[in-house]
Amino acid sequence: MGQRIFSTLLLWTIVLVSIGVFGKTGGVWLVTLISALTLREFYSLVRRFGVDPFDRFGIVLGILLTLAPKYLEPYGAGTLELVALSVIVFSIRILGERDSHNRVETLGWTLFGVIYVPFMLHFLVRILLIEGPTAQTGVLLGVWLIAVSKFCDVGALLAGLAFGRNKMAPNISPKKTWEGAVGGLLTSALVGAALAYFGASHLPAGLTPMLAAVIALPIAALAIVSDLVESIIKRRADAKDAGKTIPGIGGVFDLSDSLILTAPVGSVIFALL
Repeated sequence: MGQRIFSTLLLWTIVLVSIGVFGKTGGVWLVTLISALTLREFYSLVRRFGVDPFDRFGIVLGILLTLAPKYLEPYGAGTLELVALSVIVFSIRILGERDSHNRVETLGWTLFGVIYVPFMLHFLVRILLIEGPTAQTGVLLGVWLIAVSKFCDVGALLAGLAFGRNKMAPNISPKKTWEGAVGGLLTSALVGAALAYFGASHLPAGLTPMLAAVIALPIAALAIVSDLVESIIKRRADAKDAGKTIPGIGGVFDLSDSLILTAPVGSVIFALL
C-alpha cells in the first residue's frame, strides 16, 4: 500500500509539472508517451496468448494517432485516415508474414490494440485542446477527467477494504466488490464537484459543481468497466499485472486502463457544454 501511495503521488506530480511547465503541449506528449507504453504492454500480454502481433509498426501508428489532433489534423490527416492506413498495412503484411495457423489472430489482435489503446486515448488529447474561457480550459478539463477516473479506483479500494462483502465480478477480478464500486462512484462525484468549484474561472460556465458530480458518476462507472476489461485481458494472458514499471501499481496499462473508455465519453460531454 505504501508503494502504491508513493507512486500515485509521484505520478500526479509528473502530470501537474508537465502541464504546468509545458502547458497543453506537455500534456499532449505525456498522453502520447502513456499511450505508446500502454500499447507496448498490451502487445506483450497478447504474445502470452501465443500470438505474435506487429507491435513495432503498431506502436508507431499509435503514436501518430495520439498526436494527430494537434499535429496532423491541421494538415488534413486525421485519425480515421490513420486507422484505415493501419488496416491496409497490416492486411498486406499478414499475407506473407507470421505462421499460417494464427495469421487471423495476429491481424485481429494487432488492429484491436491500435483501436483499443491509442485511438481511444487520443480523445484525451482532444480534451486538452478544447478552447474555453481561458488558455487553461482544456488542460483543466483533462485533469478533471483523469482525476474522476483514477480517484474512482482509490475510493473503490478504500471502501472495499472497509465495507466490501459482495463480490462484483469474482471470475474476472475477485477483489472487487459492489460496496467498493459504490465508494468509488461517490469519491469520483466528490472529486468532480470539488474540481469544478475550485476551477470555475477556467472551466465552461455550464460545468457547475452539481453537474460535474452528476457527470462524474457514469464516467466513474465506465472507469470500473475499463478496469475489468483489462483484468479479462490479463487473466487470458495469465498475468497479475501488465508490467512492473510502476512500483505498487504494476505496468503503465494498469495505470491508464480506466482512461481508455472514459476519454471518448468525456470528449463528447465536454463538446456539449
